[in-house]
Amino acid sequence: MATMRWSLIVLLLIAVPLHADTPPGPVRSTAGIRLDLFGPASMTLQDTTVAGAVQISAHPQKKAVGLAAVYSLLLPGMGELYAGDFSSGTYFLIAEGVLWLTYAAFEVSGNSLREDARTYSVAHAGVNQPGKDDQFFVDVGNFNSVADYNDKKLRDREVSKLYDPALGYAWQWDSDASRLTFRDQRVRSENMYNNRKFVGAAILINHVASAINAARVAIVHNAGLDQALGDLRISGGIMEGPLTSQGVVLTLSKGF
Repeated sequence: MATMRWSLIVLLLIAVPLHADTPPGPVRSTAGIRLDLFGPASMTLQDTTVAGAVQISAHPQKKAVGLAAVYSLLLPGMGELYAGDFSSGTYFLIAEGVLWLTYAAFEVSGNSLREDARTYSVAHAGVNQPGKDDQFFVDVGNFNSVADYNDKKLRDREVSKLYDPALGYAWQWDSDASRLTFRDQRVRSENMYNNRKFVGAAILINHVASAINAARVAIVHNAGLDQALGDLRISGGIMEGPLTSQGVVLTLSKGF
């Protein structure tokens, strides 16, 4: 493999008095620097001892495809940010915020409609609200009174579903119109809760879609490094004079 090499010489005049008793010798260094040219900058120290030279190497970091996917599974857009292309991740992050706001809106509306309907049943049907489940209020909306309900269950031989008025499971609507108004309010509240389920599914899909996109971005990023950089290295050495160091030589090499 042919190698193109550029050299940048930086002369550092070191203010060291020239004394006859200054012994020449190797310069020992324990400093190594790793630079990430295409991601967050990082620096690590490595224990190297080089006679008369400081070695500096730069290697662009590849991105872990699996880690990018996991980041976006946790929060859409974060995997793309990690992989170096947040422009596509922005849309997933915005969608996540909009979906959660929509979910909250359906939750609040559903709770409000349900509470209004149950309060209405107390005023117009004498319902004893505390401790009653959703199925009880469904039955309240479908029958004018607990007597009508129990008669229907006896005809259907569903004795286990009978309500005991003595235990607080009694109601009597003041009019059929009031019952229909209550049932309409209850159905609207249930529709809000059902819409919330669809939004929850959309949130899950957004997470999965962002994870797939983050993995793709990481793969493209890594492929671009392999194609563009080949084997890029920066190395350096210290120019030495008879009695003291005179400067530093930095060499940038790229293989094709």
